[in-house]
Amino acid sequence: MKVHGLLIAASAIVGLCVCSLTASAAVNGVYLETRTCQVYTGPCFANGETGLAGKDAILAWGIEKGEFDGVDLSGLNVVIVVRSSETLGFQKAEDSKEVKSIVLVDDRATSAQREALINFARRQSGKIGQNVVRVDDAPIQMSLELSDLTANLKAGKEVAVSTRKAKPGDCICSNEVAYYPPLAEKLDNFVPGVTVEGRFNGRGLGSRWSTPGARSAYMGLFTY
Repeated sequence: MKVHGLLIAASAIVGLCVCSLTASAAVNGVYLETRTCQVYTGPCFANGETGLAGKDAILAWGIEKGEFDGVDLSGLNVVIVVRSSETLGFQKAEDSKEVKSIVLVDDRATSAQREALINFARRQSGKIGQNVVRVDDAPIQMSLELSDLTANLKAGKEVAVSTRKAKPGDCICSNEVAYYPPLAEKLDNFVPGVTVEGRFNGRGLGSRWSTPGARSAYMGLFTY
């Protein structure tokens, strides 16, 4: 009986250790996205853009703490900019014939952190991260204010995004919803927003764009 009791106690301790290690290895932080189509909108507006707009997007992760591939990524950021042949809609990029992306990696990262950040962004973006045509280091500043749901992102000279939460005054048809889902694979919580400033003027995708004042953003939290 004593041996049996010891085995139960040991199993419980092992279980607690495994859970503790799993929790400590999780990666969590904030997420920001903007596209060249409306995501907080009504069906009529969305259908009017299908096939014409929404082929470009910026996805950004600000990692607050945690490890990925066994590497500590706390305090680092990574950005993916994507160009798709089709509108990034309900199927994200899955039904696109051609998808190209670039990855911008926090220039504070070590070589091991750099590789882990690239793998992290590619894994969390599905098909968007499969055809990366360029990877560059850049100074990246990213923030999400939970109190008023505003966000800011700057990645070198190529990417600049600032957003705010969508408000009732942003409605046009009074039938607005978070129409297309976020492009990231998994988010704990997210809200649609208005892109106050959103631009990409880099190379490699055959497209440079700016979408100020558009209902085209998402802000969220993630845990992987």
